[in-house]
Amino acid sequence: MMPLTMARQGERVTIRKITGKDEVRQHLAELGFVVDSQVTVVSQLAGNLILQVKDSRIALDKTMANRIMI
Repeated sequence: MMPLTMARQGERVTIRKITGKDEVRQHLAELGFVVDSQVTVVSQLAGNLILQVKDSRIALDKTMANRIMI
């Protein structure tokens, strides 16, 4: 497993684990980041990511993206 920030641009990955406090995990789940779901890295700049989750594009900063393991 590795953090989502290690994924390359254009890569489609599967979420394996989400770390952090309950509130953080709940917030990410509401955005669509749940275990076994697929996300695509649209772009990456300085560790911050724009991700395609289902039919939405979501921006995550480096600290939040590091909590998502792929």
